[in-house]
Amino acid sequence: MKRFVWTGLMMLTLALVAAQCGAAVSNSTDSEANQPAPALAQEAEATDTPAPTATVPEAEAASATPPPTETAPSAEDSHAAVCTDPFAGQSVQFSAEVWTAARLAGYAGADIVDPDSGLATDFCQHSVDYSEIISGGPPPDGIPPLDNPTFDSIAVGDEWLADVQPVIALAVGDEAKAYPLGILTRHEIANDEIAGIPVAVTFCPLCNAGIVFKREVNGEVLRFGVSGNLRNSDLVMWDNKTLSWWQQFTGTAIVGELTGTQLEIIPAQMVAWKDFKAAYPNGQVLSNNGRDYNVNPYTGYDSTDDPFLFFDTPDPRLFATERVLGYFAGDTAVAYPLRVIAEEKIIEDTVDGQDVVIFYEPGQVSALDDRAIDESKEVGSAGMFVPRVEGQALTFSYKDGRITDNETGSQWDVFGRAVAGELSGQQLEPVISHTHFWFAWAAFRPDTSVYEATVQ
Repeated sequence: MKRFVWTGLMMLTLALVAAQCGAAVSNSTDSEANQPAPALAQEAEATDTPAPTATVPEAEAASATPPPTETAPSAEDSHAAVCTDPFAGQSVQFSAEVWTAARLAGYAGADIVDPDSGLATDFCQHSVDYSEIISGGPPPDGIPPLDNPTFDSIAVGDEWLADVQPVIALAVGDEAKAYPLGILTRHEIANDEIAGIPVAVTFCPLCNAGIVFKREVNGEVLRFGVSGNLRNSDLVMWDNKTLSWWQQFTGTAIVGELTGTQLEIIPAQMVAWKDFKAAYPNGQVLSNNGRDYNVNPYTGYDSTDDPFLFFDTPDPRLFATERVLGYFAGDTAVAYPLRVIAEEKIIEDTVDGQDVVIFYEPGQVSALDDRAIDESKEVGSAGMFVPRVEGQALTFSYKDGRITDNETGSQWDVFGRAVAGELSGQQLEPVISHTHFWFAWAAFRPDTSVYEATVQ
């Protein structure tokens, strides 16, 4: 019953989000593409339905002499049938027919997908079982991404952002941009450019996963949209050049021509607006364009032990929606609970034979707690770095609210920047890591270890 209630509430929320964002919906008569996702009770009662078979027009049938000899379908024919309709009997609401350029242009616009290109998602290529992919409710781009986003100065951002509000901070070269989660919960993807690099700034609110990718593959710049489908409760994206599907949590193509391709991850952090301002006073912030983005459509979500449209049992080692800083490389995966980082303030560890340090900064609130984001509970910010500057290994201490290195006494911030002292202006090398909900991290990295608090 609890899951049914959650489903109803979340489906209503998603519908409101799509409506508020002005999603472009196709006028097609294909009812399957425009139906809302079924309730979980209906899904449980659903039975497998065979894919529709083609019929021969009566005039053609009359002239077809002699009739062809019936033979058993070949392996190639069976494979082709699966590729043509891979979702027969599955809970995904959007048939393979939707995933053509002609149809997607009706959702995303002809300026995004050329309706006459003949493109179609290659469903014969996929790296995950189609049964793992389910409908999240909206149609393709029903939650519209931000294309060509506009930005404001810090001063303008201060007019609507409270110091505690969460943002994704992205700094490349001399440019720095802040993407408030209040905006990204409504759009999930911002197709942007920074320092000449095309990027996709993504946020899946169901997994609290905020990740930035370089959106250039094989020399071609892709535009990413929201497919309307989920896997492990995580956003499945799609690109406009090959119509492939991408797992936001990993940045890997899981369906289509580019299956197996890995997007380059660009280091970024979730921090409080105050921290971004302090570090990048000349930075820019994603414009709210006069809208109120302090409203959280997922009220109370990060306190649930029953994540939306997640049908596996969450890993019991931690509470389902506890926040962890996740590190993954090669065969190594480690989760650092934010509450432990908050207690220790600084964590020095070794992963994959490499020394790392984790800094903590209080002040950031959740984007997924109270209805008013700026009144939500505090969760804090964290970042992981290589503790070395110009060949010199550093160790760190936390005292009186300040992070300092023991070797020079220089002061550091949550971005791994020396802000005072002998090493002022130096930058520690970021280690790719992100803050996620535990259930999602463990679902994608089931072999993960969990960092335990140091005994005092």
